[in-house]
Amino acid sequence: MKIVIAPDSFKESMTSLEAARSIEKGFKEILPDAEYVNIPVADGGEGTVQALVDATGGDIVYQTVTGPLGKPVKAAYGLLGDGKTAVIEMAEASGLHLVPPEQRNPLLTTTRGTGELILDAAEKGVSQIIIGLGGSATNDGGAGMASALGVKFLNRAGEEIENGGGALAEIAKIDVSGLDPKLKHIQFEAACDVDNPLTGPRGASAVFGPQKGANSEMTAHLDQNLKHYAAAVKAELGCEIDSLPGAGAAGGLGAGLCAFLKAELKSGVDIVLDTLSFSERIKGADLVITGEGKIDGQTVSGKTPAGVAKRACSENIPVIAFAGSLGEGCELVYDIGISALFSIVPGISSLENALADGSSNLTRCARNVAAVWSLE
Repeated sequence: MKIVIAPDSFKESMTSLEAARSIEKGFKEILPDAEYVNIPVADGGEGTVQALVDATGGDIVYQTVTGPLGKPVKAAYGLLGDGKTAVIEMAEASGLHLVPPEQRNPLLTTTRGTGELILDAAEKGVSQIIIGLGGSATNDGGAGMASALGVKFLNRAGEEIENGGGALAEIAKIDVSGLDPKLKHIQFEAACDVDNPLTGPRGASAVFGPQKGANSEMTAHLDQNLKHYAAAVKAELGCEIDSLPGAGAAGGLGAGLCAFLKAELKSGVDIVLDTLSFSERIKGADLVITGEGKIDGQTVSGKTPAGVAKRACSENIPVIAFAGSLGEGCELVYDIGISALFSIVPGISSLENALADGSSNLTRCARNVAAVWSLE
């Protein structure tokens, strides 16, 4: 019997690898002779770097880069086991968690640090870079990222503009002649699970600006600046980014990656599963097990259990899922191929205790599920 275990992380409780090992431990109590294939996965958001590093035997690389407010921050990215693929979560360098609530101002915040991580990975000779878009503090369209890579955004006086979404209106010329030549030989993929365009009512500023500190007046100002930015990119590069689905992700970083690095915007979980050769590794499996901290109605919209279930269903492999909690609408996952859901919390518990006991609760639940499974 072959059992594939492919969970996401259980946030603040277990990494995806720890969750996979906990499930395996429980199943082995009942099915000790089964073949277990652990594939820690993620959906392109938080935990993606750790999941891919763990799954491939890679390394975490630490760097000090420019933070969202222009001050140095410590950030990390993953170098996968093949030595040729880097994985970057943009939030590591340009994330909202790096900016205190009282200092959040997307007119000022920059993605420069994300560009510095890209440059460091390029200097290590990688041929592919995967960038997770999410959790950003920024609204600069990726201009800061591009600046770190050698692109110059010049005003009418021929001077480089300041950092942040507030300065984009000053762009009179974009000079890409200084773009680092090493980048031309790298394939870029951006893990993007939203289809928002760069500007307009569904754009980066209108939809995501308020959570980054923008009031209604600032939101309108940021949106106009991004429109000017998109027009300048089109005039200089012939690249249409304004209406591109996903361009509005991470404060417009999706647009910048497409414009300057020719990145492909793809579903985050699909990028991860493809990188791990997931479809090939599940062939011949009798059961696929997935899970994450919470499963609810949003799970079907590109979350890890949905991506795993889709691949398993294509091979006619049954899927079960574990979760720390089951929220409203969780039953929707039955329609995408998950046969059964199990909450791992055994009874009434504080959140603190549930997180602390996550591994033992998951092992216990997995053991009981395995006992039922073995009755077939």
